[in-house]
Amino acid sequence: MHEPTITVTGHVGAPPRMRVLASGAVVTDFRLAATPRSPDKNGIWSDGETLWLTVTCWKALAENVAASLHKGDKVTVSGRLKVSTWKTEQGELRSGLEVITPTVGFDLSRGTAVLEKNPPLILTTDPGPLVDIHTGEVLDEPVDDDEPDEDDEQDEDALSLGDRVGAGV
Repeated sequence: MHEPTITVTGHVGAPPRMRVLASGAVVTDFRLAATPRSPDKNGIWSDGETLWLTVTCWKALAENVAASLHKGDKVTVSGRLKVSTWKTEQGELRSGLEVITPTVGFDLSRGTAVLEKNPPLILTTDPGPLVDIHTGEVLDEPVDDDEPDEDDEQDEDALSLGDRVGAGV
């Protein structure tokens, strides 16, 4: 069964709320207000009824939305439209519309934005070879920080555990 898709442009109605679930997944949601405007027969513009949606983002998008969006920002979201229902503490049944989105964009007609790309996420249990952070030389074995090197009295170039970096980083 396919859920309907929707693209909506509106204003962020409240600061985004980011959570980390017990599974480790990151999710961020925010309220989006979309108010249609239209002219009457005399050319006078008026606001229609505001549509409120909850926008839900997952993974890297969730982190970027939480770090980037603020109340009042004009954004465009596209995603799956879903009706959510719940009961209040008083037992009243409520419902609302939710957009589960893989994409959120600023309305660039209102200003400029600079994209800062996230570094690629590398998940591995292999730390890779040991690399000297000063020379880039791949080391065969860990350096013992307890004893000074012959060439360096203060052992400034010795590689400590905190200075090791994995290959490709």
